Amino acid sequence: MPKKGKKYQEVAKLVDKSKLYDPLEALELVRQTASANFIETVDIAVVLGVNPKHSDQNIRGATTMPAGLGRTVRVLVFAKGEKATEATDAGADFVGAEDLVERIAAGWTDFDVAVATPDVMGIVGRLGRILGPRSLMPNPRTGTVTMDISRTVAEIKAGKVEYRVDRAGVIHAPLGKITFTTEQLAMNFEALIDALVKAKPAAARGTYIRGVAICATMGPSIHVNPLRAQDRLLR
Repeated sequence: MPKKGKKYQEVAKLVDKSKLYDPLEALELVRQTASANFIETVDIAVVLGVNPKHSDQNIRGATTMPAGLGRTVRVLVFAKGEKATEATDAGADFVGAEDLVERIAAGWTDFDVAVATPDVMGIVGRLGRILGPRSLMPNPRTGTVTMDISRTVAEIKAGKVEYRVDRAGVIHAPLGKITFTTEQLAMNFEALIDALVKAKPAAARGTYIRGVAICATMGPSIHVNPLRAQDRLLR
């Protein structure tokens, strides 16, 4: 295993690996652990008590982060006619239909989120093998297959985050930038946890939120008390 750099080793000393931190304490601490020469992202990993092998426990959805994400999101919209015009007016970065399908089929995927109107999903479906593994495929469950293009694009630009449980039962998502205040990070933390609690499948048994950890892009993991993570942080 490669040795960690000196900067990492120094900030790692700030974190007690044997401790489960309260959410606000962890969010304050993570802002002290950024040591890279760029503005790092604060990421969260939530371990859920679900079995993703069962379709009724394969959690997937989206939520809007109240404080935004602190980054520019490139939105692509598959649409025709009036809906294409609506997408352009709403600030979508790329708008089209067959032309975009051909471009992506040729290997281009220089965008962050894809949205589509239902009437073009027939041609967009051809891209499943390309967009699916990259979590870029429009999906009704995440609100990215819709006729309400204007609102959807606006929400994504404002900080809408899609989440999907992986094979190990873990949700990964960004909470914002290291330059955010603790309060801003806490608002986003609460929004994501609330969304996951609401998405709890009826088939899930036992403890639902089993573990929570946050970290800066290049920083050490900080483990959060999963019981406290479900409390209201700012109320």
